[in-house]
Amino acid sequence: MSRTAALARSQTYFDNGDFLRELTHRVAVKTESPDPDQRPELYRYLTDVLTSALEPMGFSCAVYDNSHPAGCPFLVAHRHEADGLPTVMSYGHGDVVLGYDEQWRDGLSPWQVVVEGDRWFGRGTADNKGQHTINLAALRHVLDERGSLGFNAVLLFETGEECGSPGLKDFCEANKDLFAADVFIASDGPRMQPGTPTVFMGSRGAFNFSMELTLREGGHHSGNWGGLLSNPGIIMAHALSTMVSSTGELLVDGWKAEPMSDSVRAAIAELSVGGDEDSPQIDPNWGEPGFTPEERVFGSNTFEILAFETGNPRNPVNAIPPSATTHCHLRFVAGTDADDLLPALRRHLDARGFESIELIAGGIAMNATRLDPAHPWAQWAIGSVAATSGKDVAVLPNLGGSLPNDVFADVLGLPTIWVPHSYPGCSQHAPNEHVLGSVCNEALQIMTGLWWDLGSGDTPGSN
Repeated sequence: MSRTAALARSQTYFDNGDFLRELTHRVAVKTESPDPDQRPELYRYLTDVLTSALEPMGFSCAVYDNSHPAGCPFLVAHRHEADGLPTVMSYGHGDVVLGYDEQWRDGLSPWQVVVEGDRWFGRGTADNKGQHTINLAALRHVLDERGSLGFNAVLLFETGEECGSPGLKDFCEANKDLFAADVFIASDGPRMQPGTPTVFMGSRGAFNFSMELTLREGGHHSGNWGGLLSNPGIIMAHALSTMVSSTGELLVDGWKAEPMSDSVRAAIAELSVGGDEDSPQIDPNWGEPGFTPEERVFGSNTFEILAFETGNPRNPVNAIPPSATTHCHLRFVAGTDADDLLPALRRHLDARGFESIELIAGGIAMNATRLDPAHPWAQWAIGSVAATSGKDVAVLPNLGGSLPNDVFADVLGLPTIWVPHSYPGCSQHAPNEHVLGSVCNEALQIMTGLWWDLGSGDTPGSN
């Protein structure tokens, strides 16, 4: 009974094809949460796939309906070994985005894992079936080798993450007793680089809103009325130009991020964004001035125009359009007053004569969270990952994207640790989604080592 032997079990599981077979079985279930017709598949994934895998490992499992009108079901699984042992909460999501079957490259299907060299294609391979398959297999190998985990575990699987996790916060708020734990450890999102083990402790928040300006009913001939009627598209463009500079700098008072702490800045300084063959070329002069590219992603707030429509872009006519609409998106880090984002914009626009532009809140999809890299649980997890991989670990105070981490950090009050098993070029949410077999292999080792270490009695608060 040893850590080395547990790691060997995970290596055999990968080498003999069992991981590929298990992943293939899970990818084949069409758990497209944006499609209401696939609700039965969401339940089937929780019962026939996950529950059937967890109950032989000694977990008690229960499926819960979601009270949210747009909500999808949850699975909660418990394994309690003894009072006084540390308890870990983990999480995964069984749903995927739409398959977009017809858009995949010839020879590929979203519902079948196809291996081409190091790339394993299939919907959910990266987000999130591949990642939680790795974590559950690693748990099983520790249990088989040690005879016990050496800790207590509570697992939460949702099936609505790709729709914004409707009802997740309310479910956890109402059932805090189900999720009493010492630490949260899960996997989602990408590594910094394919070959670089990564740990992050939070995520940026996401706030969506729209701007609308309607000046009249119907369009009017641009020859007869040009120069006499104001153009809402032009007005909207000028309003946007007061909100963000031509190089991406935020200009709205209250939208900039709070200064980074020394520990956060030091952690970000060790990171390097992009650089692999599937990543786009970084625009060096875009974003907040005085920041490195890494600080712009992980330490600052960013604003994006997602869509801008005036007139009829697909079939333009010589008419002054009656209205203009923009759909916008702000990513923000911890410390930002999220409740003031839209009021701050209202004040900004009104002060510049744009009172007629209506602001429509899409809502805060997810709040920003960040665990200090110096936190004892963060340092423990980083040490375990480094010991297994033999590599320097990329440490992100928070992910550049957004996850429902605020539910675990703020509602449940847990220190949150994420160990991602994908990479930036995985095409998640797009056709041809894939993982790298080499990353999955290393991730199995890392998670087996991490779960083994968690049950070895040398964790924060154990002495």
